[in-house]
Amino acid sequence: MPAKIPATVVTGFLGAGKTTLIRHMLQNAEGKRIALIINEFGDLGVDGDILKGCGAETCTEDDIMELSNGCICCTVAEDFIPTMEKLLARENRPDHIVIETSGLALPQPLVRAFNWPGISTRVTVDGVVTVVDGKAVTEGRFAHNVAAVDAQRAMDENLDHETPLSELFEDQIACADMIVINKTDLLTADEAEALASRLKGESREGVQVVRASMGVLPVDVLLGQGIGAENDLEARHEVHHHHHHDDDDDDHHDHHHDHGHDHGHDEFESFVVTRGEITDPKIFADRVAAIIRDHDILRLKGFVAVEGKPMRLTLQAVGPRVDTYFDQPFGTQPRQTRLVVIGEAGLDRAAIEEALCA
Repeated sequence: MPAKIPATVVTGFLGAGKTTLIRHMLQNAEGKRIALIINEFGDLGVDGDILKGCGAETCTEDDIMELSNGCICCTVAEDFIPTMEKLLARENRPDHIVIETSGLALPQPLVRAFNWPGISTRVTVDGVVTVVDGKAVTEGRFAHNVAAVDAQRAMDENLDHETPLSELFEDQIACADMIVINKTDLLTADEAEALASRLKGESREGVQVVRASMGVLPVDVLLGQGIGAENDLEARHEVHHHHHHDDDDDDHHDHHHDHGHDHGHDEFESFVVTRGEITDPKIFADRVAAIIRDHDILRLKGFVAVEGKPMRLTLQAVGPRVDTYFDQPFGTQPRQTRLVVIGEAGLDRAAIEEALCA
């Protein structure tokens, strides 16, 4: 049985920088074959054209699919599922699927669709990434051009047009596994810091909040979160509901009001820590989790040499979640522990190295 293909859902209001983020990701995909599903509203089908021009060999024109009508929530069966099935039926299946949704269509129903028979065994939600316009949110507007967002909303009769943007924004934050504060080049360091801690406080535990400008985010940080979001829908329920549905008994719409509680790559850094063998994998994994929390590390991955074991231990951590498994014998490789640490610029490298080598 082939492994499930990971899918990343990218959401955020018009103008937050989703397309720029995705274009940067495609141009720096490091050989991953990425398929893209774009959810459009009305005449705003420009994203497809922009992205088709990206010309990256990792994402050819055939790898981009558009969902023609607006709200994925209302068209899961007739539009989204067939698109996914078409993608999965290919000979050269993608390594990763990225789905860009309008910030007006809630991410929750889309994540729920991954439990659909025929899809659930083949694809998993790697993570939900919410892109926010740092400047607009700091100024209390939520979107750079509110009139454009309202015009976009008016085109889709399935949407409730009365809900304030602030409530739609809360839903995007409630569902996120990672929040990208974009356009931080337009904020002072203090404003960016204040917004990051505010959004951390408004999101679920363990959600990573990262800062970016021009949508530049290392692919390693964006993809490979391994969350399996479709399995923890309870934790990310819609806080508000913005649809008109005549049938109240539609079980796809159960809602509980339950709130879960610098430029270019210069904003990120990574370095390698090497050390000798360790004695106890469990104790080491717990220590790694504590170091990640203390230093706000985004990703930590690599191979560990365990005393008396011929196999090397693979360690992968996304935020505070640490996974380990023995993968293959060291063979002729030196028996040493090599870990790559990735985080926002300004990591205390000396302290992290010392803690990992202790």
